[in-house]
Amino acid sequence: MQVSRDRRAVAAAGVTVVLWASAFVAIRAAGQYFSPGALALGRLAAGSVTLLVFLGLRRAGLPGRAAWPGIVISGLLWFGAYMVVLNWGEELVDAGTAAMLVNIGPILIALLGGRLLREGFPKRLLAGLAVSFAGAVVVGLSMSGRGHASVLGVVLCVVAAITYAGGVVGQKPALRHASALQVTTFGCLTGTLACLPFAGQLAGELAAAPAGAVLAVVYLGVFPTALAFTTWAYALARTTAGKMGSTTYAVPAVVVLMSWTVLGEVPAWLSLAGGVLCLAGVAVSRTRPRREPVLTSQRL
Repeated sequence: MQVSRDRRAVAAAGVTVVLWASAFVAIRAAGQYFSPGALALGRLAAGSVTLLVFLGLRRAGLPGRAAWPGIVISGLLWFGAYMVVLNWGEELVDAGTAAMLVNIGPILIALLGGRLLREGFPKRLLAGLAVSFAGAVVVGLSMSGRGHASVLGVVLCVVAAITYAGGVVGQKPALRHASALQVTTFGCLTGTLACLPFAGQLAGELAAAPAGAVLAVVYLGVFPTALAFTTWAYALARTTAGKMGSTTYAVPAVVVLMSWTVLGEVPAWLSLAGGVLCLAGVAVSRTRPRREPVLTSQRL
């Protein structure tokens, strides 16, 4: 029974990784026509509508009172601030620099989770994070070509990493009191409300944007947001925040493969090497020492 539960969590994390990787392609298509705040609001609005439909179909209702602090924290930090700040930062720095800076996030998650959530600091997790971060740096270096990195852009990417980590650590306790669908739905709604000041920009840019860019925004809301954040929350409820954070290091490797197969962008050998390192680090961080009892995961 426990093995089946673990497999479902791993499968959910896999869905999240693939869909978040695909978001990079969609953001590239939409980012030419939408400003950072408008893009975040459009994505979150589409995600909120999708999630509310599924919430109604499942008759899930409102989360318990104890879940709301974590939902609000994750909604403001991760769904709201993170998406706006990251979109803005990526306009000011090259893709490689952004990738390296944002990938500080999983390390912060492990540190905050170890202290605030009392998850501890397993040696395998820390070793896997180090290997994966090295891989992310290699991928970032292979993507850096223009040498364009303003001070503001660097600061924004670091802020994005911090808000991402804070949102994940805030979300974890909420999952003890509400389902993954409830936590994701109301977190997304919180982020949408926080981004409403960009409604005027979104309305004007929607009117001028081509259909392909609008569809990219809808795709971002339905799949990398509504579906991927729900599968993330499902997996997070069944493991530690540190381990889930380390799993996201698989995203750069999947992005490299997607760019190769979907966009025809042949990756440099540095990108391939970095992708392998990212996956190796994830594998190390997710393994359990032989002497660790299998039933330990039931306490998570």
